[in-house]
Amino acid sequence: MASQFQVNMDEFLPLRDVVFNTLRKAILTGELKPGERLMEIHLANQLGVSRTPIREAIRKLELEGLVIMIPRRGAEVAQITEKSLKDVLEVRRALDALCAELACDRITEAEKQSLKKACDDFEQATISGDATIIAAADVALHDIIVEATGNKRLIQLINNLSEQMYRYRFEYIKDEQQHNNLVEEHRMIYESIIKQDKEKAAQAAKLHIDNQEKSIIRQIRMENV
Repeated sequence: MASQFQVNMDEFLPLRDVVFNTLRKAILTGELKPGERLMEIHLANQLGVSRTPIREAIRKLELEGLVIMIPRRGAEVAQITEKSLKDVLEVRRALDALCAELACDRITEAEKQSLKKACDDFEQATISGDATIIAAADVALHDIIVEATGNKRLIQLINNLSEQMYRYRFEYIKDEQQHNNLVEEHRMIYESIIKQDKEKAAQAAKLHIDNQEKSIIRQIRMENV
């Protein structure tokens, strides 16, 4: 295998989860490239584990849409296509707009303070230049808005989509030219929710997703040139 990465052992996590997190990060950061085959025996040797946790990790990655199984070839890292991107973001766009609207009515004072802090934390994270840290700050911010809806079914839908969404979010965040836009978009969403302006909050949430889609499609097309 061309890719070289190491497993970071965590005494508090089962081995299968450590292997899953390691492979997941390698895919998200591009250490494992789209289309690259995931050979169980090579990965097991490289990470110093048996094939069982590798197999379990690959199965979980397939459920997240990060890995696909090819007949007679086995597992490989899923390609990021315009169709898969649009399918996921089309759904997320509608759900995020709904979350923003509901949050306008239902967000608590404590959640307002948490959301403001999350905006500040995200801005600080962009200064670090570390895509993993930025992505985590972005997830934390959006999670506050989702929880503020108080709608358990909606929260469940968002959570079911979140893992597939994470890959696209990560791709967007890797485009450093978009960081200032991201900070501004988060501020727009926050201010609209605080003012209880449902229309502006929904528009800001949709714009946030639209810009993400445009940026990633531009990256996909550049890579395919």
